[in-house]
Formats: sequence, C-alpha cells, structure tokens
Amino acid sequence: MSISLRGQVALVTGGSSGLGAASARALAVAGAAVVINYHAHGESAEALADEIAASGGEAIAVGADISREDQVERLFARALERFGRLDILLANSGLQKDAPITEMTLDDWNGVIGVNLTGQFLCARSAVRQFLAQAPRPGLSRARGKIIHMSSVHQSIPWAGHANYAASKGGVDLLMRSIAQEVGEHGIRVNSIAPGAIRTAINAEETADAAAERKLLELIPYGRVGEPEDVANAVVWLASDLADYMHGATLVIDGGMSLYPEFRHNG
Repeated sequence: MSISLRGQVALVTGGSSGLGAASARALAVAGAAVVINYHAHGESAEALADEIAASGGEAIAVGADISREDQVERLFARALERFGRLDILLANSGLQKDAPITEMTLDDWNGVIGVNLTGQFLCARSAVRQFLAQAPRPGLSRARGKIIHMSSVHQSIPWAGHANYAASKGGVDLLMRSIAQEVGEHGIRVNSIAPGAIRTAINAEETADAAAERKLLELIPYGRVGEPEDVANAVVWLASDLADYMHGATLVIDGGMSLYPEFRHNG
C-alpha cells in the first residue's frame, strides 16, 4: 500500500544525517515538500535537498540551533516563506554527552536537555501555533497538523552513564502526551517514535565490527540491528491518514530491546 503526502509540507529538525535524513528522504518520496533543518552539517543538508529536488521533489535546507528560541522562530518563518504552510513536524534533533554522574558537568546536562527536550518544546509550540493559524485542508489530511517527536527506548529504560540523555527522553514522553492531551480537540495529532539500536553514527562503536555487533544483539531479541529506514517508514505512516486515530502514543521500534531480553531465561 502506497502512502501519499502530496501537497503537504514537513519540517524535519536534525535532518542532515541519521534518522532525520532518512525520514526527510522518505517524506519526500511520499510527496511532501521538506524543510531540512541542520545545525552543524550544512553541506550534508544541502546535498540531501539537492538529491530530493533531482528526484522531482521539493526541499530546502535551513540552519538553526533548535535549543534557541530566536533561531526556532527564524526556522519556522523560513519554512513558511518558502512553502506558505506547515502540515508535519518531525522533532528529531538530539545529542548525547555521556559521563558518569560524578563526572557529568552542568554544561553536559544543560546541553543535552537544551536540545533534546527544550528544543522539542520550542518546535512543537511553533508548530501548534502555525497549525491553529492556518486553514485546515481536509482533502489532503484529516488532521489539522501532525507532530512526531523522536524519543528513545531510554524514555523508559534507565541508562547508567547517560543520565542526561535518559532524563531528556523521559521528558519527551510526558511532553508529547501532555501536548496531545491539550491540542487533540483542535484536530492536531501528536505522537512519538522510540527507536532502539539503529545503525547510525551514534551507534558506530557498537556496530564497528562483527564482535561488537554480536554483543549488541544480545539486547535485541529480533536478532538484527535496526536501519534508519525502519524508523523513516514509521514516520511516514504516522504522518499519513492511515494513522489518523493514533494520538498521544509512542511507537517503539527496537526489535524487542525494551522487552529486557536479559530476563529470557531468568523468569
């Protein structure tokens, strides 16, 4: 079954690499015009926008630090200047600054919370404001607007040595559900995706060779590491009318990691 998002506009934060890039590409294949946000990898974002355009789609790359309110406002203004409206937000930007709790600095803490949680708040707020300001288009989408937050299995699985990251993702879960509770009556759908181990740069060390990957697979009952496309396909589905009754929910895409496979033989 093919999914069409033709005529809709999507904004993807952190869209220059990894899950963001795969999702931006998939949204474009489904027909959406895409705003690819980046912070530190402008060349990659521009190359992806060119790739989408060469394939017959529409895309622009826009730089912004989504932890900063003024830059988020400029990002959304640029999207509206180019495409005139917004239908889909994928709040994907995220980072890690790992350290044991005794060594984690306040800058480590604030940096991760600022991007992973505050940034998602700022982008969701701007998206909701825009959805409410523009006229619905029921011929293209049953929802007035769609927000997809990128969370992690670590919104529920504790992660020693990564307290800032796990706290940020736990915050994303309640942020998403609270926004969903508030704006659903306006026809705005809000959901999250919680990936497990996906083959991206952030997991490069864990998938660097066969031995490292075998160790990682001990945590994944399904027996393989996820690919960015596994997440991107879910993004497209959540953005489509096929998921129109999905609201305030998290799709966990982890090959069973959150089933705590260490307990398979210890129940």
